Amino acid sequence: QVQFVESGGGLVQTGGSLMLSCAISGNPFKVYTVGWYRQAPGKQIEMVASLTNGESTFYAEAMKGRCTISGDNAKNTVNLQMESLKSEDTAVYRCRLMGPGLSYWGQGTQVTVSS
Repeated sequence: QVQFVESGGGLVQTGGSLMLSCAISGNPFKVYTVGWYRQAPGKQIEMVASLTNGESTFYAEAMKGRCTISGDNAKNTVNLQMESLKSEDTAVYRCRLMGPGLSYWGQGTQVTVSS
């Protein structure tokens, strides 16, 4: 029943910005975290940022100060605003819904930063 619509990926120049959006339908959890993860070819997947119950935020050190995660409860959407992008930010970004003992993944959206 859980469905994701991820959008906002694309090609940007070094130093540019993008906003990724993750719209989630069918969320069964009362307590949950929505996170944005990324994985580059041949690299390990890593968390970029997360938002718990629409209030508590977490940011990876590599993105600290360069991104902001926020939620729009009316639209059931979590946004990730990324700025000052670098070539090493190039990856497939995936939205993840995490509840007690269970999680769901979106299909991902490509972000490419040209150098």
